[in-house]
Amino acid sequence: MKTKLLLVLIVATNLIYAQQTDSLNNKYVNSAEKLLSTDGKLLIGGYGEVHYNQPLNSGVYDNGNLDVHRMVLLFGYNFSKRIQFISEVEFEHVKEVYIEQAFLQYRLNNFVNIRGGLMLIPMGIINEYHEPTAFNGVERPFIDQYIAPSTWREIGVGLTGNVIQAKIRYQLYVVNGFNGYDGSLKFSGQKGFRGGRQKGAESYISSPNFTGKVEYYGIRGLNVGLSGYFGKTQSTLYNGLDKNDKELKAAADSSVVGISMVGVDARYSRSGFTFRGQYYFTSISNTGQYNFFGGGTEPVADLGSSMTGYYIEAGYNVFNSISKVKASLTSFLRYEHFNTHNSVVAGVVKNPAYKNDVITTGLTLHLTKNVVAKADMQFLKSAAADNYSKIFNAGIGLMF
Repeated sequence: MKTKLLLVLIVATNLIYAQQTDSLNNKYVNSAEKLLSTDGKLLIGGYGEVHYNQPLNSGVYDNGNLDVHRMVLLFGYNFSKRIQFISEVEFEHVKEVYIEQAFLQYRLNNFVNIRGGLMLIPMGIINEYHEPTAFNGVERPFIDQYIAPSTWREIGVGLTGNVIQAKIRYQLYVVNGFNGYDGSLKFSGQKGFRGGRQKGAESYISSPNFTGKVEYYGIRGLNVGLSGYFGKTQSTLYNGLDKNDKELKAAADSSVVGISMVGVDARYSRSGFTFRGQYYFTSISNTGQYNFFGGGTEPVADLGSSMTGYYIEAGYNVFNSISKVKASLTSFLRYEHFNTHNSVVAGVVKNPAYKNDVITTGLTLHLTKNVVAKADMQFLKSAAADNYSKIFNAGIGLMF
């Protein structure tokens, strides 16, 4: 499928040069960026989505699930033309409350901003552009749940900016890392790093991590991104540790893993057609010691030594040729593959259930630019299963 992704990008690029029209049409803005570009003192925005998920298994009855999946309110304040504050308060499943973003930004000049606080990790597409109006399908892609665990945010500081003349947008941050051990191991082959997100909630740091992304949007209709995340996970065993105690230092070192995650993504939009693709590769070091930490000869965890995932998606707005219709109805098809046991260390057996293929196809109706209704069918199959399982999803979403 890597070859298929490359072919899609080549075709998209050829279409770009073949059509000589007006604008770049590749400016993507999430809720926080929308507020940052708004004049005035007090800034308010938000987004939300309500979902219906219905498993369809032959031979048995399955109850559907109805959920106010998330409602999010954003509040910002412009202290001056240079100093801005953005916050994002999220209510999930009605009863869970999170702070998704809370950062202060200082504009040095037209190309450089200093940003500090709780920020989104700029990996891939969905982690930054996860509003329901920003993607096809009711649920977010699986690779953005299991490989780069959206919504992934941590506390840190760094630089961000947009070099308009070069058509390049960049971000570079130093952040705290995943909580890998705080009395128990937090990672597994099944859920990857998801259980280690600290989310700014009484976070701690034992070593800094580095993340960044560069996007190029200088070709009409095309946006290409390269992102990365590098560092070590955090462990409470380092707290109060005597630097001269080699035995305890070795034990603490065994409770962390090193992460090198690289992502490549591309989005193309033109004449009613949309294409997007994304690829992640994550190399994980020290998983031998981590998986066997405190367990003797038997593994306590089954974290893989590398994880990989990708998807390719194509869509078409069937209303594109009808000039009087302002709404859009996009029919789309997405193929996705992810494997959290792409490779494993000795003593851990590859689990075929962690290698999955997903086909998602459906419709996305934008009643206006920021109000959407969605419906799709998903076909999921792991390497351990004989047949695809099926899920019907429907939902409504909005952004303001």
